[in-house]
Amino acid sequence: MLRKLHGLMAVLLAAVVLLLPLGAAWASGPLRSPQGSGGVPVVMPPLIDKPASTGIHREFLLHTIIPARSRVDVIDYTVQMGDSLFSIARRFGITPETLLWANYGVLRDNPDLLAPGKKLKIPPVNGVYYKWKKGDTFESVARKFHSTPEAIRDFEGNHIDPLNPKVEPGTWVMVPGGRRPFKQWVVPTIPRGKAGVSLGYLGPGACPGGYTGAVGTGTFVWPTPIHRLVGNNYGPSHLAVDLATWIGGPIYAADSGVVVFAGWSTVGYGNMIMIDHGNGYQTLYAHLSQVNVHCGQSVFQGQLIGLGGSTGNSTGPHLHFEVRYKGGFINPWTVLPPP
Repeated sequence: MLRKLHGLMAVLLAAVVLLLPLGAAWASGPLRSPQGSGGVPVVMPPLIDKPASTGIHREFLLHTIIPARSRVDVIDYTVQMGDSLFSIARRFGITPETLLWANYGVLRDNPDLLAPGKKLKIPPVNGVYYKWKKGDTFESVARKFHSTPEAIRDFEGNHIDPLNPKVEPGTWVMVPGGRRPFKQWVVPTIPRGKAGVSLGYLGPGACPGGYTGAVGTGTFVWPTPIHRLVGNNYGPSHLAVDLATWIGGPIYAADSGVVVFAGWSTVGYGNMIMIDHGNGYQTLYAHLSQVNVHCGQSVFQGQLIGLGGSTGNSTGPHLHFEVRYKGGFINPWTVLPPP
């Protein structure tokens, strides 16, 4: 019996020894035996090491989509130091004209009446913010402001019932895309000759006229040492450019000519200078802290005429610079050298 047991153990040991190479080959890849039964090669699958347990791992995407919604309500804004009509309009994504139209009671269509502490209405879209009057209809208001009745009725911020569309007198409504003419508030062009009318209403800086003197070259230099815009740009609502300066910064004559206004103005421009260049051009320099010239004085291109400031209706130091030709306003960027 013992002899049989020893014989069985020997057979098992021999089998293990013979199978060890086969197991190693199987674990490392497919094993092809030289011959299977009937002479056909045998391909055995590889052993694949797998973790003790597997599962599905979910990635959490912490991302929430918030729909962007346009503003539909009018909001209040208090003017701050350094603000301009253009900067406020740009901040809220509307045109300067829309801002003026919504605040006629405060600004009277004049950007230079902007001052720190003033309260403005900021419309949500471009157009006219209008107070409904007795007898108004959607058609008449749309026609008045070059819009459409549908634009007024369908604008969400007007809160008009589509089943019973009506507006009570005294209600403020937005006329999207609407427009109206401006009431321009500007200093009249003052010639070097006798004006023929009293200009005293413009302030003590007004000159009586009747002068002769220097004539312009027809070219222009920058009136400020800083060659960039700092406030309002030229446009329908602002017939000038606001150039960067500082209180006490030098202000130069853009071309040669004769001074026809020098001193304080009562139209919101503070200390102001106007030069008649004798060739159809006039230039105006406003909000100065100091005026260094006098009525009838000949000045020459590039000459110091005053100092930068923030006098009159101003929210910060800048030079309000106008260029006129034969009584009409022209864009200063068309005559100034490239910055």
